[in-house]
Amino acid sequence: MIAIVGSSNMDIVLTVEHFTKPGETQKVLKVEYFPGGKGANQAVAVARLSNNPVYFLTAVGNDSYGKKLIEGYERQNITGYRVADEALTGMAFIEVTVNGENRIMITPGANAHLSKDMILEASNELLKQDILLVQNEIPFESTLTACQLFKEVGKTVIFDPAPAQGIDAHILKYVDYLTPNEEELKTISEQLFGSFISIENSYQKMKDCGLKALIVKQGEKGATYIDSQTVYHVPTIKVTPTDTTAAGDVFNGALAVALNENKNILEAIKFANLCAAISVTRKGAQPSIPNRIEVNNFVKST
Repeated sequence: MIAIVGSSNMDIVLTVEHFTKPGETQKVLKVEYFPGGKGANQAVAVARLSNNPVYFLTAVGNDSYGKKLIEGYERQNITGYRVADEALTGMAFIEVTVNGENRIMITPGANAHLSKDMILEASNELLKQDILLVQNEIPFESTLTACQLFKEVGKTVIFDPAPAQGIDAHILKYVDYLTPNEEELKTISEQLFGSFISIENSYQKMKDCGLKALIVKQGEKGATYIDSQTVYHVPTIKVTPTDTTAAGDVFNGALAVALNENKNILEAIKFANLCAAISVTRKGAQPSIPNRIEVNNFVKST
């Protein structure tokens, strides 16, 4: 089974012709509201792709957005959420171009209240699961604590380091699979090691900090996997993108599901690439996430 510790947001999606330039005023083509947050997206991906109950430790505000998010979790058999009465629900403001590219700004709200103490209080429920998925939209101390809990008992940890800010190299020794995209890897490498040279170079430095394996998400190019013995590039299928907002989250959720089903790492990455590719052909974060039947039907049609 899989546990997720992370963020819940209401995504406010602004569709535009092009990314707004500094000093420019641009008319928005469409405004839409979708449940989101990297943690929530990954929890929903796990729920839909595994058809199993999901434990998702997260915090929402006691407001209309929070109630809306809770309704969605309960419909999908996702438990573990907490309500932070003193905070508003986290929000993400997402600018999406007509070509499907996106830029995201977040205000953490209740996510900032998901504390180390809350992680420790939930440790019994968390450790009933075998795999942990974490991201970087809650306090880093809380993410680190969750990773430590799982590694201390020999369980698998997947860390999606997004946003790529405020990350301490100390966490790497508690991580089995680090899953940045290319830009995030560059940013983390510059912050931790002073520069980015190559995927291989960054992995070697991260391995020295205790990391087991690195999986770099590369969009339409697929993904690159590297550990102490091997380097593999795993291609993906070609699709026409509509909205790439949740692609990385779908990748991570699918990766965890495949590993939980005892697939080897390359099979798991192939499955994650496929699920992410399907998601980018749809609009919205969680609405874009396919279920297992849709993935199986897509495979049959290709």
